[in-house]
Amino acid sequence: MFSSGKFKSVDFYRKIPRDLTEASLSGAGLSILAALSMTLLFGMELSDYLAVSTSTSVVIDSSNDGEFLRIDLNISFPALSCEFASVDVNDVLGTSRLNITKTIRKFSIDHNFRPMGMEFHPGPLPIVNKHGDDYYGEHDDDSVSVKADNFDGYSHQFPILVVNFYAPWCYWSNRLKPSWEKTAKIMKERYDPEMDGRILLAKVDCTVEVELCRRNHIQGYPSIRIFRKGSDVRDEHGHHEHESYYGDRDTDSLVKAMEALVAPLPLESRGLTLDNKSANATDNAKRPAPLTGGCRIEGFVHVKKVPGNLVISARSGAHSFDPSQMNMSHVISHLSFGKQVSLKLFDEAKRLIPYLGGSIERLNGQRYITQHGNENVTIEHYLQIVKTEVMSGRSGRKHKLIEEYEYTAHSSLVHSMQIPVAKFHLELSPMQVLITENSKSFSHFITNVCAIIGGVFTVAGILDSILHNTFRLMKKVELGKNF
Repeated sequence: MFSSGKFKSVDFYRKIPRDLTEASLSGAGLSILAALSMTLLFGMELSDYLAVSTSTSVVIDSSNDGEFLRIDLNISFPALSCEFASVDVNDVLGTSRLNITKTIRKFSIDHNFRPMGMEFHPGPLPIVNKHGDDYYGEHDDDSVSVKADNFDGYSHQFPILVVNFYAPWCYWSNRLKPSWEKTAKIMKERYDPEMDGRILLAKVDCTVEVELCRRNHIQGYPSIRIFRKGSDVRDEHGHHEHESYYGDRDTDSLVKAMEALVAPLPLESRGLTLDNKSANATDNAKRPAPLTGGCRIEGFVHVKKVPGNLVISARSGAHSFDPSQMNMSHVISHLSFGKQVSLKLFDEAKRLIPYLGGSIERLNGQRYITQHGNENVTIEHYLQIVKTEVMSGRSGRKHKLIEEYEYTAHSSLVHSMQIPVAKFHLELSPMQVLITENSKSFSHFITNVCAIIGGVFTVAGILDSILHNTFRLMKKVELGKNF
């Protein structure tokens, strides 16, 4: 057992009696200065310990989120009808998907981007197998040629008005013309407009009656519209809501469709409104026509992680489009890549990288509008996409906090002889940006604090000793001069 005397011999911090010490003004000043320095340096060390430190590296993208990339979009086209709006994707590997509908929703909007009614949902359209009669000889014009000044008169006079909106230069319109005129002749013989008056077949040349076709939102030729008198009149504008016919276009199919329209109507229906049964008569070949000429497209698509294109355009296998009348102006409300990140995770990521997210939605809110008279313009967006992954080490071990795709965008307007489109060129980088949070050791923080305290105390002691000895020397010199 050690005695207390022997135990005291290992004391590294031997005490000097207070009576043997001497206080000085220089020592007091240095003590205050040392205390302030310790406090300042401790605060700086604590701030550095609490601050987030990250390191950034660029590595090969070896993520395991699959070979497909999700694209979320919400884009409004004030001059593209939902009737023909198509979302297509293709890539350099030869993959091509046309008119994606499963994950895409369409809403009719007006030219001021205001929504008009519920979701535009025409359902799967029947495939038109018969585009007309195989007849190329002369034929009579038995359908009534309607113009802007008498269109409303006919639509209010006949319970059923079926109009063929066509263009003389259109291949499909010319295929339809013989069967349309023959159908008009048959229906006129069966349901004389003067004696019966339940149905009338008419036609409108959209190259002449441009405004009339625009008012009825005609963008593809030929477009067969079914106008019903009475209960479907829209109060705010006085125009008739109508349906589009998408069935076969040979004479037999057209006659059957017209007969189905007339069948529910009583003979005395010329001056009457239609009851619900006739107004709501359904047929697989008929769908509601768009209420306006604009469309908002929202939803998501999946594309392969290779260079490719996302294309939005007017598309139909049985209609023609006039490029000079197509306007692909649009406003991008939302366009992002990858999985949607929750706000909580995103705020956590912002703690690490305040500038994160600046390029996630770079095109959001951007408007690409071409003026009237300058319709035949393709709007192209060139996007370079890179994946960013954030690794957090806050809990002592590294884990993936967030992964998102940022992109740069360059846009251009190009005049085209083809049907104009809105095209997004996608270039995905094979590299990814890896941002890692660097964890800091608490023992390292304590070591630095001790170093600060000891270092400041030691330096202050050295300075105090130098000043004290200097003052003593100066006093001795002064005393030597006096004697």
